[in-house]
Amino acid sequence: MNANIMLKEDITPVGADYETVRQVIEILTVDYRDQPSLEEIAARLNQSPTQLQKTFTRWAGLSPKAFLQAVTLDHAKRLLREENLPLLEAAIEVGMSGPSRLHDLFVTHEAMSPGEWKVKGSGLQIRYGYHPSPFGLALVMITDRGLAGCAFADAGEETECFEDMARRWPNAIYVEDSAATVPYAERIFDPARWNSDQPLRVVLLGTDFQVRVWQSLLKIPMGKAVTYSRVAQDIGQPTASRAVGAAIGANPISFVVPCHRALGKSGALTGYHWGITRKRAMLGWETGRV
Repeated sequence: MNANIMLKEDITPVGADYETVRQVIEILTVDYRDQPSLEEIAARLNQSPTQLQKTFTRWAGLSPKAFLQAVTLDHAKRLLREENLPLLEAAIEVGMSGPSRLHDLFVTHEAMSPGEWKVKGSGLQIRYGYHPSPFGLALVMITDRGLAGCAFADAGEETECFEDMARRWPNAIYVEDSAATVPYAERIFDPARWNSDQPLRVVLLGTDFQVRVWQSLLKIPMGKAVTYSRVAQDIGQPTASRAVGAAIGANPISFVVPCHRALGKSGALTGYHWGITRKRAMLGWETGRV
């Protein structure tokens, strides 16, 4: 594999909100039945309740309590009951209050040809860089045709994250070039830069089936979620829910291609390649912006 993964310096953002937010989400998730108060959470994190509330609300756009209500399975099920929405036939609403969509990044996408995919990146140069994001450190990977990868790492896991992504295209040439990837990172994570004048170009590197699944994910509005079976129906293969789940798990462009909005048949959040806590964080961050 043509990859130099030695980091020249510590690139973990200092003082970022995400680590605090991550800990709060974990507490809310693990101790959901106890419904921990803001004061209890603050005490466990050695922070003042006021400061913790401000930090979390600034990051997510809503309080820890409202965040929990917006993204837990119980809340999703309650919406289904109250709105009488069929689980397999309609998108599961998670606090949606407007027409905002992640697709309002105005993503334009193309796919590599089957022949290009088969050679596993041979002849392809992929530039990459690590950048702070609302969800921890983001690994952004680009080709001359556009964004090819977006992944996430916690502190100390940068090399593991890179290796995970590089295994997808083992014959590519990898060049660390944060200067080239920073414009993409800025476009991805700053909603103020989601506009139609400068569409974000994405190149989908996968099998034909995977690409069709990822294209379906791009249709999911921000603030909503759908089941694997719904995606299977959308691509014309209603009995392929399990294969759809595998393709969603293999999505190389996390967040931009919103695999975090895909739920299991029961409405459960299910797994997420970059961690279930990060999946909850993404859904809550989006809920605070719609």
